[in-house]
Amino acid sequence: MFAAMAKQLSLLDFQVWFPDEDSCYRLLMDRRWPSGFVFPKCGAQNAARLTSRAYTFACRDCGKQTSATAGTIMHRTRHPLRAWFCAAHLMATHSNGMSAWQMAGQLGITYRAAWLLEQKLRRAMVDPNRDPLDGVIEIDQTEMPFHDLEEPGKPLKEGKIIVIGAVEVRDKTTGKPQKPEALGAKYLDTLSGRCRMEVIPSNEKPNIHAFIKANIAPGATLVCDGHASYTGLVGYRHDPRIVGNMAAHIPLRWIHRVFALLKRWGLGTYHGFRREHIDTYLYEFVFRYNRRYYRHVSFETILGLSADHAPMSYWEIIQRDNPRKGRPVNRKSPRQRKTQEGVQIDGTGPKKRCPKADDGHNGSEA
Repeated sequence: MFAAMAKQLSLLDFQVWFPDEDSCYRLLMDRRWPSGFVFPKCGAQNAARLTSRAYTFACRDCGKQTSATAGTIMHRTRHPLRAWFCAAHLMATHSNGMSAWQMAGQLGITYRAAWLLEQKLRRAMVDPNRDPLDGVIEIDQTEMPFHDLEEPGKPLKEGKIIVIGAVEVRDKTTGKPQKPEALGAKYLDTLSGRCRMEVIPSNEKPNIHAFIKANIAPGATLVCDGHASYTGLVGYRHDPRIVGNMAAHIPLRWIHRVFALLKRWGLGTYHGFRREHIDTYLYEFVFRYNRRYYRHVSFETILGLSADHAPMSYWEIIQRDNPRKGRPVNRKSPRQRKTQEGVQIDGTGPKKRCPKADDGHNGSEA
């Protein structure tokens, strides 16, 4: 059933494919372990699913437990799997994106829960093994307005942040990467391909060179505006275009179209970005832009990448220390858990059972 999703799922299709928690669980298991469940600790396949805990397995060899969501962005989630799947579907198929307030209304959860869920999904939109941009690349910087709540003295409480972006230039007829031409030649009948974006502290050489090396393959042709920070970078073919009094979108057509879409998207959907999490919004925009022609695979891509990303807590996302971390926990009784071998006390082996309340009593009195 879940071999492949050949077309974009409509809302009705989504409800048919994922009517309950079990259908979401089966897709998650199929994507994480296509050849069968393998215990992550010891690598054994001798595991049993527990009926007492949701989506939890116990290894018959080492006695450890794990769940289908362990090690993913859904690690220790309190939300049902269907809520995660629905959020991923809405973020993948909604053309303008979805704010946390809208997501909270759609899923029937609080704003804080919807915000955290979206933040985790955005961080999972970056594939660590993605291929760098190649061929002819347009690259430039722009200034993005954002809400600056740390400076209340400003009338509009706004500031600006520098975003650098790069986009592939593709041939309009073949759809393949554009072949480099002579320096200064115009690239006609082209399309935009994949893009990359990142926030940089300034327009200095170290910041721009680091972005190019991390996102663009060596040997590519860099079509830029002739900024001095691009000079001195070895291993790339430089094709500067002197802008002068000309509008920048004329010589650098595609990258400035991407910048215009980014600014309109940020103002229209989120009413402006915030400095603290602007990187995650850039992740979402790049993910959505690079898959604008085949949205039907975006839903599965988000789920697949979510399963490969390490878990991240709320305190790690907001970059603060957990106030409850390190506090001693005083328990009236030791914690217990149900296993295939029976009820166990945490920290004990599979053979050490939790004593029952009537142990030592044979049912008769002296």
